[in-house]
Amino acid sequence: MDGLNAKTLASLVLLMLVMAGAIFAAAGTVHYWQAWLFLLTYFSASLIISIDLMRRDRALLQRRLRGGPFAEKEPVQRLIMTIISLWFVWLLVVPALDHRFGWSQVTSLVVIGGDLLVVLGFGGIGLVFRENSFSAATVEVARDQSVISTGPYAVVRHPMYAAALVMLAGIPIALGSWWGLSLLAVIMPVLIWRLLHEESVLAAHLSGYRDYQASVRWRLLPFVW
Repeated sequence: MDGLNAKTLASLVLLMLVMAGAIFAAAGTVHYWQAWLFLLTYFSASLIISIDLMRRDRALLQRRLRGGPFAEKEPVQRLIMTIISLWFVWLLVVPALDHRFGWSQVTSLVVIGGDLLVVLGFGGIGLVFRENSFSAATVEVARDQSVISTGPYAVVRHPMYAAALVMLAGIPIALGSWWGLSLLAVIMPVLIWRLLHEESVLAAHLSGYRDYQASVRWRLLPFVW
């Protein structure tokens, strides 16, 4: 196993341990089948996408590993990613607290539906990766980058964000919490802030992006925005 693959797998294992620790610590128990099913779903999907990138697009895999607040070059994006990272922790902790104190009543069928949303969101992210080798985890323009206007990019300008929102909406449902779902309303303004700032960077530094903006009207959801 080479260094890039080993680093990828190590990052996945570390993330799994951190997420599991946050969930079960907040829940106060490991007897939480919704959490176990969610973790299995989340990391199976993550592993499948990672293995696909290992085989097909190692340059993109390397770009995706350079993520997080400290990897951002723009100060505003460092702030945005710090907020999003802290919010993601709460997206796990609030449903776990919900489970601990019994605030929500979510049926098993709905919980499984939440896991299916997680899978659907990861599936959309996988399609974006196959279409755009420059879909880095940071807001930047690579030297040889070009505008992608095919596949999901022919429908909305930010299919990665759209797919991620589906996945994020599925997480609290998969963990059996309606209260956790309300956290989406908290993060939406921050995600829109990131998206709009990213568009300004691309328009300024990526040749042809302004023409792409003119040809594809919708940012996240067709006929809405």
